[in-house]
Amino acid sequence: MIKYIDEVEITNKKVLVRVDYNVSFKKDGSINDDTRIKNSIPTLQLLLKGGNKLILMSHLGKPKGRDMVFSMRPVAERLQTYSPDYTVRLIDDFLSPQTSDVCKGQSEKEIFVLENTRFYEGEKKNDPVFSKQLADLAEVYVDDAFGSAHRAHASTVGVASFLPSYGGLLLKKEVQMIKKVIEAPERPVVAIIAGAKISTKISLIKKLLQIADLVLIGGAMTNNFLKAKGLPTGKGLVEEDYVGEAKRLLDEQKMSGMPTQGKIVLPIDHHIGIQFEQTEEPTIRTIDAVSAEEIPLDIGPETEKLFIDIISKAKTIIWNGPVGYFENPQFAKGSIAVYNAIIANFSAMSILGGGDTLSVIKKLPNKDKITHISTGGGAMLELIEKGTLPGLDALDK
Repeated sequence: MIKYIDEVEITNKKVLVRVDYNVSFKKDGSINDDTRIKNSIPTLQLLLKGGNKLILMSHLGKPKGRDMVFSMRPVAERLQTYSPDYTVRLIDDFLSPQTSDVCKGQSEKEIFVLENTRFYEGEKKNDPVFSKQLADLAEVYVDDAFGSAHRAHASTVGVASFLPSYGGLLLKKEVQMIKKVIEAPERPVVAIIAGAKISTKISLIKKLLQIADLVLIGGAMTNNFLKAKGLPTGKGLVEEDYVGEAKRLLDEQKMSGMPTQGKIVLPIDHHIGIQFEQTEEPTIRTIDAVSAEEIPLDIGPETEKLFIDIISKAKTIIWNGPVGYFENPQFAKGSIAVYNAIIANFSAMSILGGGDTLSVIKKLPNKDKITHISTGGGAMLELIEKGTLPGLDALDK
C-alpha cells in the first residue's frame, strides 16, 4: 500500500523529489504555462515545513544528450518566484566531483533542482547504477510526478528501490480521483474519447466500454468506425490496420442486445474542410454525404446537440481528446461545446486530461467547475486502462 507524505512524519531529512516540470515554452524561450510548477508547491511546502532539504528532479522535453535548449534553468528561475524564502539552485551535473561537494553542503534554506534527468543515458533505461547515483543524494524519495508515473524510468521507478519511498500530495489527489471513477463511479458514466489516432486509445476504449454507460467518439479516430460501417470518410485520417478492430467493437455492441451502436456513440454529422488551415466557414455534412475531396474536421451541430444531451444527464464524466481539429478556431467549436456541456452539469463528477484537451480549455472560463483536471494525460489513460502504473507499483512495496 502506498504511503503518502501527509500520512507519515518526514523531518530533517534530505528528500529527493520527482516532480513533473515538463512545461511548455513560447517561441522566445520563456515558459508558456507554469501550472505544473504551481501544482508541486503544496508538496514542497509540506516537506519544507518538516525541516527537510529538498533536491528536485524532472525531465523536460525530449533532448538527445545534453542539449541546453532543454535545460531546467528557466524552470528553476520560475520556481524561485514561488519560493521567496529559499534560494533555488540549479545543479548542472550532480555526478561531477565539484558538484558532489555542493550537494553535501546544502543548507536548510536551499532548494536544489537537478538538471534535466533525460540528459543522462541511464534515465530512460531505468539503469540501476544511475538509479543508485540519484538515490545516494538523499535519505528519502518522494514521487509527486503523476504525469510521468506511467514511465518506468530511473527517476520514477529505479530510485525507489534504494530509499524509503512515498507519494506526494499531487500524486495522491490524482490517484484517488481517477480510481474513484474506475472503482465506484456514480452512474450514468459518460466518457468522451477523441483525438487523431485510434491506435493510441483502442485499449482504453475497450476498458471504458466495461466502465462507462456510453462512450462518445470524436476526432479523426471516428473515421475508423465510420469506415467500418461502410460510410465515407473523404480525405480524413484512417488507420487501416484498426478498421477491423473498430468493426469488432461495433459488432460486439450489437450482439450485447443494446441499440444499434450500443454503448458507442458516433457523430451523425461533421463540420467539413477542404484543407486544415482554411479560414472560411466550414461546410456541414451528414456522415453519409462526405465527398472524396473533403476532410471531416469537427463534429457537426446535430452531433453537438446529441453529445450535449448525453453529457447533461451524466453523473460521472471522463473526457480525453478534442473532438475536432481545434488548432484551427473554425474547427474548435465542437470541443468548446463539449466543455461547456460538462461545466453546465453541476451534479456530475468530471475528470479531464490529456495535453490537447488542456490546450482546448486553456483560455476558457469556469475551469473551477471541473471536478479534476489531470496533470498527466498518458498516465491518466493508462491508470484507467490498467488500474496501476509503474511509478505507483514502485511505491507500493
